[in-house]
Amino acid sequence: MEPALQPDAIAAAYRGACRAELAALKPGNVHVFAEGHRMTLADFERSAAFSAGPLAAPGRRVGERVEAAVAATVAAVGQNTNLGIVLLCAPLAAAAERTGPLRDALAAVLAELDGRDAAGVFAAIRRANPGGLGRAARHDVAGGGDPPPLLAAMAEAAGRDRIARAYVTGFEDLFGTGLPALARARAESLAPPWTATAVHLAFLTGFPDSHIARKFGPERAERVRREAQAALGTVILGESAVPVLLAHDRRLKQDGLNPGTSADLTVATLFLDALMQLRGDQVSAG
Repeated sequence: MEPALQPDAIAAAYRGACRAELAALKPGNVHVFAEGHRMTLADFERSAAFSAGPLAAPGRRVGERVEAAVAATVAAVGQNTNLGIVLLCAPLAAAAERTGPLRDALAAVLAELDGRDAAGVFAAIRRANPGGLGRAARHDVAGGGDPPPLLAAMAEAAGRDRIARAYVTGFEDLFGTGLPALARARAESLAPPWTATAVHLAFLTGFPDSHIARKFGPERAERVRREAQAALGTVILGESAVPVLLAHDRRLKQDGLNPGTSADLTVATLFLDALMQLRGDQVSAG
């Protein structure tokens, strides 16, 4: 049976996933080749360092992990750099504490989410104050009263937000898109950080980025996806790809377009993969 992981191992896997994502050339995001969107590489490095402990705190509910990790990040960095990452990685961290197949443990964690988790997540979202959040007719994070069960709130947002969708689909995007892209990159003998770039491109070209959709509308997000597919869909990753990737990176940043959800899903995929390797997990990616 796949073993439970200790908090230090979970925190180290999380920090490693964050560093691996930053080392990858990901068009439109912050990475070692280019910063942007009024954020620096150091901001994200500090975010990973300060959020790892709260995220991996043993026995904590998902909502508690999210709220504490975001609070630690904002205190250390002064802005929202990792809300999406934390929302995706907190259930994975909680699942990694359990024995048995990780995908089964994750399903159990998601099934147990309730109003207490929603309260923590809503508090974290208010603290992070992500751009383009807007207001919702139901289950609004700024509203008063008792919060709904977290899965109900995520289901309400799932049609417009890929991170919310992950909660109600059992993290389908990670298992069905992220892990297979990572496996293909490794099968092609790509080494890090190009394996992480491959994961990011699978998300960027595979569906409209919901961070862009939230700020600029779904039509613009779909156009960004189509343009990425046309420009980068057949690129052969490696040093020879740097010029074309950086050119696309500059175009996105000049237009203020940050495919942040694609980056968040990339970190979460790398974190999931690291947890599976540590546990000797045989969960099928698909």
